[in-house]
Amino acid sequence: MQIKKTFFIALLALAAASASATTTFNVRDFGAKGDGRTLDHTAINAAIEAAEKAGGGQVCLPAGTYLSGSIRLKSNIDLHLESGATILAAPSSMKAYDESESFGGFPEYQDGGHTYFHNSLIWAEGQHNVSITGRGTIDGEGLTKKDTEKAGNVQGGSIGTGDKAIALKLCRNILIRDVTIYRGGHFAIIVTGCEIGTIDNVTIDTNRDGIDIDCCKYLSVTNCKVNTPNDDAIVLKSSYALKRPSACEHITIANCTVTGYKLGTFIDGTYQPEKVNWVCGRIKLGTESNGGYRNITITNCTCMWSSGLAFEEVDQGRMENIVVSNITLEHVHHYPIYITTGCRNRGPKEVTTPSYAANISISNVIATDCDSLAGIIITGMADEPLHNISLQDIYVEFRGGGEAYPAGKSYREQGTNYPEPRWAGPTPAYGLYARHVDGLRLRNVRFALQRPDGRPAILLDDVKNEVIVDVEH
Repeated sequence: MQIKKTFFIALLALAAASASATTTFNVRDFGAKGDGRTLDHTAINAAIEAAEKAGGGQVCLPAGTYLSGSIRLKSNIDLHLESGATILAAPSSMKAYDESESFGGFPEYQDGGHTYFHNSLIWAEGQHNVSITGRGTIDGEGLTKKDTEKAGNVQGGSIGTGDKAIALKLCRNILIRDVTIYRGGHFAIIVTGCEIGTIDNVTIDTNRDGIDIDCCKYLSVTNCKVNTPNDDAIVLKSSYALKRPSACEHITIANCTVTGYKLGTFIDGTYQPEKVNWVCGRIKLGTESNGGYRNITITNCTCMWSSGLAFEEVDQGRMENIVVSNITLEHVHHYPIYITTGCRNRGPKEVTTPSYAANISISNVIATDCDSLAGIIITGMADEPLHNISLQDIYVEFRGGGEAYPAGKSYREQGTNYPEPRWAGPTPAYGLYARHVDGLRLRNVRFALQRPDGRPAILLDDVKNEVIVDVEH
């Protein structure tokens, strides 16, 4: 019996080894050098194509530095970066990136970075069961990072050079896990129109946005660490990139840390705070918001040296059923919590419905060392107020030092303005300013000051059906 058992185990091991041999494709076997000087994306793409013809498998990058242009992911492929492996984005001068696709003569109501995808370092469109895994690194050194970088009259996102580290569009069953992204370009990760997926345990230290999830369903972002000193960290959007309004819905963000340290100092462990920028390190919904947001959960996250939480619906979509809990914010730029609607209406003129927001619950938040510019901001529109906004178990410590609001001055209505509180100036209250709200509940909310402030703690303007219980300041 023991001989039979041993023989059976040996057969299983042989079968497993055989399966591994037929489903793992080492890019070195397809000509990749990994020397940091030779362009390797042609070899990597050849390995991907071979894996696709075989029905799928793992395309493996062993330790080494793979100088690359565009890598095209295919269905049923796991692009696996072993420890010590780095995909290094080639400089634009090497002309190694795929050309931007045509947007088909349709008006572009969204930024170029949300419109074009094929000129990314790693991209896939219309694929399924795609993954990028492993303890290796993606270094976007050669990627562009600013809308102001132009070729002719065309802005970032369509300028013909590498624009984003990872771009997945209209894919199903996606996974990005364990990799590190440094200098991710316009977006380190952008996922557009995708359904069912996970971004887990990813570390990002980048010069623009970290993770953008646009017009997606059933996605989770978990256990990620995202450092973005010059832009947003984790962002949900619902742009017109699919040429129709498409909601971003059923999304979970959990157990993540976002920061605003100087570029590279999160990865190297020196953690040097960046000076206050126009925005940095934020968890945000917006600004592109044609399709709206529905059934969003954000929980157990930490934000340091960053802007606060922002929820912005300004392009005629519906933002509803948003639940936020168990958040810590430390050293907060500009404001701790911002909820707003507006009428920027960046979309087809035929759409006439106003932006709408309702059923937003935020609880168990501790925010310390907050900028004195603005308190918590909750603002709707005069003809379409916010509905059913709840803040519970909130503690916010402000730096204070603000001056009394000038008599007769009104805080800027959102209107068609870009929804950024920095440009609206100080709020009339240091703790919470709410305007155009129907149904506001505050329970166990405490505001504290490091030094005196000339403004009141709370100011409500055109707010009805409010319930205020256990509020201290």
